[in-house]
Amino acid sequence: MSDDWLPDLMLFSDFNGDWNEYLEALHSAFEKDFVTSKPKWLNKRVGLKRHPEYDGKSATFWHMISEGSTEEDRTPDLRRCEHIRWPSPMMEEHDELPPGDSKARLIWWAEERRNETRVLLSFEDFSYLMVVADRGNYVLPWTAYPVEREHQQRKLKKRYEAFWAAQKG
Repeated sequence: MSDDWLPDLMLFSDFNGDWNEYLEALHSAFEKDFVTSKPKWLNKRVGLKRHPEYDGKSATFWHMISEGSTEEDRTPDLRRCEHIRWPSPMMEEHDELPPGDSKARLIWWAEERRNETRVLLSFEDFSYLMVVADRGNYVLPWTAYPVEREHQQRKLKKRYEAFWAAQKG
């Protein structure tokens, strides 16, 4: 995977171990990419999952920088934090074309979840994943994270292959 087209990682060590300063810098980068820039994706408005809001920050932001099965129990994940500036350019890179036709540096597939389509964007080695929820007239960046375990990467590859096999009929 070549990620040289993506912004540099935002490392905790660059903030002298000051979590509050780091958190505010992460949130500032997120706000720039998803709020002040008023992005569009495939001619749809990009919204944010606002609730539950915590510490004045949207649920989408917390999903990008933390992990956990329930909103109340999410804990910051430094690997997710480091990548906070990647989701926006990944969305910009996506061209909605099938494999072989696309010039994008990403692969993608779609899955149905809770009566909505989720578009998954990834590198070909499945080492990083971004999920975008399509709500019809708008989309929500849902989450994004490094995929570090090989068995998780293999599972994602199977889901990707199954989607495209089904598209071919």
